[in-house]
Amino acid sequence: MKILRLGFLVALASGFTVILIYITGLSTHYDNYQLSDEDWEALQSLQSDFQKCVSANGLGLQAISGKDYCQVTLTYPSDTDSKWRDPNTGELEGLSFVFNLCEAVATWEQVRNSTTILTREFIDALPNGWEEYAWRRINKGVLLNHCKNKALCMEKLSLVLPETPPYVPRQFGRCAVIGNSGDLLKTRFGKEIDSYDVVLRENGAPIENYTEYVGKKSSFRLLNRGSAKALDKIVELDETRQEVLIIKTTIHDIMSQMIREIPISNPVYLMLDASFGSAAKGTGLKALEFALSVCDSVDMYGFTVDPGYKEWTRYFSESRKGHTPLHGRAYYQMMECLGLIKIHSPMRSDANRVVKWVPSRSTIRAARIASEKWLRRVGAGSEDLLASCSIIKKQVKRKYMSVSRLRKAAVDHQKFVKGTTMYPVEHSSGHGQLCTVPVD
Repeated sequence: MKILRLGFLVALASGFTVILIYITGLSTHYDNYQLSDEDWEALQSLQSDFQKCVSANGLGLQAISGKDYCQVTLTYPSDTDSKWRDPNTGELEGLSFVFNLCEAVATWEQVRNSTTILTREFIDALPNGWEEYAWRRINKGVLLNHCKNKALCMEKLSLVLPETPPYVPRQFGRCAVIGNSGDLLKTRFGKEIDSYDVVLRENGAPIENYTEYVGKKSSFRLLNRGSAKALDKIVELDETRQEVLIIKTTIHDIMSQMIREIPISNPVYLMLDASFGSAAKGTGLKALEFALSVCDSVDMYGFTVDPGYKEWTRYFSESRKGHTPLHGRAYYQMMECLGLIKIHSPMRSDANRVVKWVPSRSTIRAARIASEKWLRRVGAGSEDLLASCSIIKKQVKRKYMSVSRLRKAAVDHQKFVKGTTMYPVEHSSGHGQLCTVPVD
């Protein structure tokens, strides 16, 4: 009996010890997510500067603080004439939209350090990358049975799958993303657009006959599913035939056949699928995602539907259904007042316009750290960029770009992240990144 009692006491003590260790472990784990007074001050400062920025630059938009320092509501003037109707409900688009500044700061700052082009390296390093990811990026992928025949999947992707990233963060200086809005016809932005280091266009937007409005330079073109099936027509839009074509959906058998048979000499790549929520479904935001991942600064033209220009039109054809112009315009205003982009429109035709009250880089940096804690992001609170790489770290042999081909800012960034390539991971737990570490 005494032995049984002794055993029970030992078991009880062991249980308490395990619980104590567990609680201590949890405490240590959650300490990483505890916001300090400095963190709260950073978020408060971000929200305050953001509200002032929207008021000064929003052309009538106002930012109203929400239930916490992260939430803001952007509202249009009450006399704004909303014209877009939801095709399912028939309801007019609203005049107010709720956004999360913490989510935006944490996500976009992560994108700025990432590569957003799909590579062989990414698929190989991603856990079950071929079985759980690659087959979904191929037309008729359901018939590939989760790439059980890996050779067949590799063959289908080979035309658009570089071994390592063809572009790196900070590779380019000043970049312009050109949308398709009819407001481009209200101002002759052509020469101004051509002055950028890189110009990124969308889908089948033409250049010929519109150069005085949209310029003639074209470095990249981001394509949706429909445009990707007409690559032979798309390549004709750029007379230099040097545009890099980036597909934001899947690779198609039709597209593959065109690349092989025409042949299409343009580089063709697939875009990674980072997740930004409901506001990021359009080609425009994906274009900004790519631009922010490779450029120091990003300006945008042809996206605005400002108060006074209430109806979405396209500069080269009639409008297509599916756009939510007021929602998109509000989201872009949020991006401008986070210092991510600069918006140009007929109502802002001064190329040297200063965006007032943009939070400083030090404020953004402090707010990003606080936001990661608030959102319980992977690696939250760490000064080390590689702390967000807890999804996986894999050593790989990598063919490096010639340093002479990279700007100093890009070289400095590569040193800053220790040469590691960071990839945004779609729908990952805690929004971590997949990181590949070069073999020394």
